[in-house]
Amino acid sequence: MMGSGDVERGKSAKNRNNQGYYAATGGTYGEEYSDSQWTSWLVPMIVVANVLMFVLIMFVNDCPKNINNNTVRGGNGDCVAKFLRRFSFQPVRENPLFGPSSSALEKLGALQWNKIVHQHQAWRLISCIWLHAGVIHLLANMISLVFIGVRLEQQFGFVRVGVIYLLSGIGGSVLSALFIRSSISVGASGALFGLLGAMLAELLTNWTIYTNKVAALFTLIVIIAINLAVGILPHVDNFAHIGGFVSGFLLGFALLIRPQYGWSGSRNRPSDTRLKSKYMAHQLILWITATILFIAGLTVGLVMLFKGENGHDKCGWCHYISCVPTSRWSCDNN
Repeated sequence: MMGSGDVERGKSAKNRNNQGYYAATGGTYGEEYSDSQWTSWLVPMIVVANVLMFVLIMFVNDCPKNINNNTVRGGNGDCVAKFLRRFSFQPVRENPLFGPSSSALEKLGALQWNKIVHQHQAWRLISCIWLHAGVIHLLANMISLVFIGVRLEQQFGFVRVGVIYLLSGIGGSVLSALFIRSSISVGASGALFGLLGAMLAELLTNWTIYTNKVAALFTLIVIIAINLAVGILPHVDNFAHIGGFVSGFLLGFALLIRPQYGWSGSRNRPSDTRLKSKYMAHQLILWITATILFIAGLTVGLVMLFKGENGHDKCGWCHYISCVPTSRWSCDNN
C-alpha cells in the first residue's frame, strides 16, 4: 500500500445472461428464479459514498500544506497533480497509489490496533471499510463491487446484500486488527471478499437448482484463489481478505438460501402432490451451523481483540498468510 508501511486491502471481480446466470460464475438456474427480482440501488450508493469519502480525505490531506510544513521538505518529492491544489496526491515515493498520507487516513478512521484497543475507538472497525489508500485502490475495489454487488442485489435484495457487505467488512477488520499491529489498514476488500464468499455459499446451499453448477463452482473458486493469492504480496492485508471471505461464506448459507426447485409451482397443485418442505434438509443444517459459527467466531474475535491479544501468539505461522518473503521483498513491516 503506502510507502510508510501501511497495509492496503486488495481486489475482486464478474458475468451475465438473460435466462438467469449466477453472478460471476455463469451457473444457470430454473425459470422460477428471476434474474432481476430487485432494482439495485444500494451498491451504487455505496460506490458514491466511497468516492465522496475519498474526496473528503484528499481535502483533509491538503498535500501542498503538508509539503510546506515538512521540515525535511523534498525528501519524498513534490505533490502529484499539483493543478488539483489541496486535492493533489502525496509524492509517489510516499504513496504510489496516488492518494493521501498515512496521517490523513489515520485521522479519518483507518484501522489501527493501538487506537482500537487502548483508546477504545472500536468505530474504526467500521470506518476503515469506507477509506481507500489512493485512486488506484479505490477504482479497483469499486469496479469489483459493481461487478459482484449489483448482480447479487438484483437477485437477493438490498437488505441481505447490505448485511453481508457490512458484517463481512467488520469480520475482516477484526481479523486484521488481531494480526497487524504496526501499521494502519484501509479498504473495502474485506467486504468485497465477503460478497465472494457469500456467492460461493449460495451456490453450494442451492446446488440442486443449478444446471452448470460444476463449471460455476470451478470459475468462482479460480476467481477467489487468484484474489487471495494477491494477498501474499507485501503491504496487502490478506487477513482482512480472509476474515471478510469467511464471514461472507457463513452469512451466505444463512441469508442467501433459496426454496428448493419446484416449490413455487407445487403450491398450486393438489395437497397430496405438493412439496412438503420449502427447504431441503441440508439447507437447514447449513443455515443453522453457519449462523452459530458466525456468531461464535465474531464474538471470540472481538473478545480477543479488546483483551489486547496478539493473533500471532496463537498462530506462529499465520504471518505467511498475509506476506510470503522472497529474494525480492521482505515482510518486516507486516
